[in-house]
Amino acid sequence: MFAITGATGQLGRLVIEALTKTVSADRIVAAVRTPAKAADLAARGVVVREADYDRPETLAAAFAGVEKLLLISSNEIGRRVAQHQAAIDAARAAGVGFVAYTSVLRAPASELGLAEEHRQTEAALGASGLPHALLRNGWYTENYLASVPAALANGAVFGAAGEGRIAGAARADYAEAAAAVLTRDDQAGVVWELAGAPNWTLADFAAELSRQTGRTIPYRDLSEADYAAALLQAGLPEPVARLLADSDAAAAKGALDGHGDDLRRLIGRPSTPLADSVAQALKG
Repeated sequence: MFAITGATGQLGRLVIEALTKTVSADRIVAAVRTPAKAADLAARGVVVREADYDRPETLAAAFAGVEKLLLISSNEIGRRVAQHQAAIDAARAAGVGFVAYTSVLRAPASELGLAEEHRQTEAALGASGLPHALLRNGWYTENYLASVPAALANGAVFGAAGEGRIAGAARADYAEAAAAVLTRDDQAGVVWELAGAPNWTLADFAAELSRQTGRTIPYRDLSEADYAAALLQAGLPEPVARLLADSDAAAAKGALDGHGDDLRRLIGRPSTPLADSVAQALKG
């Protein structure tokens, strides 16, 4: 049995979609906080089990009989270490044979503010004795595609990444990579540094958006503080605004750059081109 935590999330659903290409649905466990949100997965034959990081008693039952677990990092920044530890403890108690964890690109040395919780989770996995692999995912192109409506409305792409290069890939690329690791038998102890290729800057992103819309949409580079303020003014919650601004500032120092070799090897093809991702975003 394969189990995916956060299975109703954007990445989790794509991993299940990729897994079902080679694994029967009844061998896949969708471990979710709210089972009702996974009714569509259950209708396809996927086993749906309640798994709430904040209620450890649900995790042992969710992982019962599971041989391989994909631990998708929680989206609750600031609480993730404790939540991940609960999942790791439950996996060990349930006799899970292998865990793959979605970390962040070059976690040990990353300047991203969000990297610290990933570092602590990687250490917790190492201390657990569980056979595991680390999927150090680079930036999702979708993180920037979310800004397309605002860019079209404002006539510019705003950010704080300077000329920093971003080796982004589509979320579906990372999902395929996770499914590939789960279905291989030689992954214990392997660290995958996953990134897209070719890399690009936010100026490149703006140029591609301009090309596809027939408009002139420049990139406007701001300081980290000014970008965070702009995001707050746009209505984003403060933790999200600070995270995005910090991530751009780190990108300016190379934190989101990388090579696409590992991702290409896992999925058997190049990562999704930026132009294709932009085109999909413009379709709505």
